[in-house]
Amino acid sequence: MSGLSKTLMIVGAILFVIGFVMPYLHLGKLPGDIIIKKGNATFYFPVVTCIVISIVLSIIFHLIGRFR
Repeated sequence: MSGLSKTLMIVGAILFVIGFVMPYLHLGKLPGDIIIKKGNATFYFPVVTCIVISIVLSIIFHLIGRFR
């Protein structure tokens, strides 16, 4: 198996696991997320959720780069 096909299979497996786990993580409902409701309109901006995801991804990429 070539390097590209192996990489695509790993990325696909990771995306599958993330898609399966996402409904159970309750991301997007953390304290600090901005929700504004006025009449029929709702504005939602997940500030804290974005920060948490950014920190987790930074740690993962740091560990991948360190062991490469």
